[in-house]
This record gives sequence, structure tokens and C-alpha cells, in this order.
Amino acid sequence: MTQTTMIPPEKLFAQVLDPTSRANPYPLYARLREKPISVQEDGTYVVSTYREISLLLHDPRISSDERKGTHPARTQTETAASATPAFIFTDPPEHTRLRRLLMHQFTPQRIADMQEYIEQTVNALLDARKQEKQLDVVQDFAYPLPVMVICRLLGVPPEDEPRFRGWSSALVRTLDPTESLSEAEIQQAMQSRTQLLEYMKQLSEARRARPQNDLFSALVAGDDPDGRLSDPDRLATMQLLLIAGHETTVNLITNSMLTLLRHPDVFDRLRRNPDLMIPAVEEVLRYEPPVQFRTRTTLTDIPIAGVTIPKGARVVLLLASGSRDPARFVDPDRFWPERDDNEHLGFGGGDHYCVGAPLARREVVPALKALTRRLQAPRLVTDPPPYRRNAALRGPEHLQIAFDHISD
Repeated sequence: MTQTTMIPPEKLFAQVLDPTSRANPYPLYARLREKPISVQEDGTYVVSTYREISLLLHDPRISSDERKGTHPARTQTETAASATPAFIFTDPPEHTRLRRLLMHQFTPQRIADMQEYIEQTVNALLDARKQEKQLDVVQDFAYPLPVMVICRLLGVPPEDEPRFRGWSSALVRTLDPTESLSEAEIQQAMQSRTQLLEYMKQLSEARRARPQNDLFSALVAGDDPDGRLSDPDRLATMQLLLIAGHETTVNLITNSMLTLLRHPDVFDRLRRNPDLMIPAVEEVLRYEPPVQFRTRTTLTDIPIAGVTIPKGARVVLLLASGSRDPARFVDPDRFWPERDDNEHLGFGGGDHYCVGAPLARREVVPALKALTRRLQAPRLVTDPPPYRRNAALRGPEHLQIAFDHISD
């Protein structure tokens, strides 16, 4: 009997949240899938199977508005994160309206126009390490890339990019709805939020006076025929894009590189056939996703899979578990880039499907192509690497890689 099988079912999710499980939560997910929906000791309903997660992602009886919940940890983290919630924490019709106003400006063409800058930045980051034989994928590559990209997209001056790291580090933990923050951490998050919002207010005024060809200017001008984002909604949206928009991409790049180095046969195939990188990224999103779960609140009693989830219950949709459900995927614990029918849950689903998915894909594919092509004889220094505390946005805190040299 393994240590995992000894854990009572009602304590499994608490073990998922335990930092000691961060390196490999998947045996716990397998246990949870023995029952599609399980009730934990604190009254949380954990949904762990693909079919049930998919149904609830599309169910209007379940809410993303965390103000409708009663969980004390969520209440304090939301207070720290934003007085005006970002649109992903709202429900239709408000969510539909806010999302449409954003997507009217956050267009495929605007994202496609970033391609050249992304490729230049990828290669510049690697060129900066050419005299070395080791790099930390997180600190030296995976973090600076999406920060530079999102700042360029939004119109944040390059000299201001370093300021976002401190703000982001303090605020990103507020996006983990299962964490109870200490009073000091809440104060730090609130201070960071105040500084970030003040900065964005000043940037808004600058763009209103002198518009530029960036997303921030477009949202300030707001040429949607149905209106434009209010000042509080626009600032909350910008905060979300700056923080969540790059933190998840950091994890996706890092999880991808870790997975590829653990599968040297796949790494070699990708080096020989770079076109395989697109499905390889989709497989990472299924196999080692950066977003492990999301929380919801029931607006009414919901009968599903032989269980009735009561009104007002906190529900955890365990996306990473659903993407390894053997009832949906053949050989789900195998990393297989050539997998057919890979409709994973890596970017969620339904009305709240990740708005940043196209940008993330456009960043990660060239990043991994460059890493696999230019790093010669790369190998992991430490495996497993140290992980961040955040269980919902799961990824290594550092990923040290040694190599012979970086080619041109």
C-alpha cells in the first residue's frame, strides 16, 4: 500500500495543496478520479473527471463570481487583489459584455503583429547567455520573455518592466483561491495593487492625451459601438493581463522544457522536426498544464454524477486531473505529442476559456523551437526542481539546465 492510497478520500485535496505534493500531484488526482465528485473535509466539492468538469464549465448554474462565495480565504485574497474584480471573476451577462469589449481590441491581428518581436526577444535572451554553460530557465528565460511581450503589447515603456516583477510576485498568490494569506502578505499584496493601479492610471492619462499603437491606447479610446470599458473595469483588466497573462506563460514554458528534457526521445524528434512543436505544446497543456484547477460557486443545487452539489458550495474543477482521465484519453500518463483528438482542459472551457490562449501559444512555440535548436546537449541539473507554493498555477520556481554551448 502506497502513501497515497492511505490518505482518506476526504483529505485528498488537502494533500494536493500541500507543498510536498507539488512535484507530482498526479497520483492524488488518480485517487480522486475514483469518484467523479468528492466532498472534502471543509465542504469543498472536488470534480476530477473530464466529462463532469466539461459539463460544469458550460453550466450556467455555476458561478465564477467569487463575491458570491463564502470561503474566508477567498474573501481576503480578493480584497487584496482588486476592489473591482477582473472580468474572469464575473458571470454573464456582465462577463459577456466585458469580455467582448476586451476582445474587440485584443484581436488576432494585434497578436500576430507581435510575432517578429517575440522571435527577436527569444533569441536575444539566449544570446545573452552564450558565454555560459548553465541557465535557470525560469529566471533567465521563461519569466523575462512574457513580461517583455505583455508590456510591449499593452504599451508599457521598456524601462518600467522591472517594476512589474515585484508587483506580480506579491499579487499572483492572490490568484490561488485555496491559499490563506498571512496579514503581512495581504498588506504586501494591497500595497502592490495600489502601486500598480496608480501606475496604470497615470499610463491611462498619458495614452488618453497621446494615443499610441498599443492595446492600452485602444482600450482607453474604446471604439466598440456598444461602448467601452469603464476606468475601474479597464484597470482591473490590465492588472489581470499583466499578472495572470504572464505567470501562466512562465509555467507553460518551464513545464514544457522540463517535460522535454525528461523525454529525450521526444526532444530529439522536435529538434529534427520543429513543426512538431505545435502539437507538442498542446500535449504539455494536457500533460503538465500551468493551470491545475479553478474554483466556482454553485448558484443552485446541481445534481451530477450521482451527487447533488448544494447551492452556495465551493467547487474545485480539477482541470489537470480531467486532462489525464483514462475515460477520455488513451494512455493518459504518457507524454505523446503525436496524440490525436487532444481536446485538453489546459485553457479551461466554456464562456471562460482563456482569452490569452492565442498569445501564449504564439510565445511558447518559438521559445521552445529556439531552446531545442540552440541549446547543445542540454540536461537537467536537479530533478525534480523546486516548485512554487501556488498549487493552482503550478510550475517550478527554478529550472537549472546545463549544456555544452548555445549555437547561433
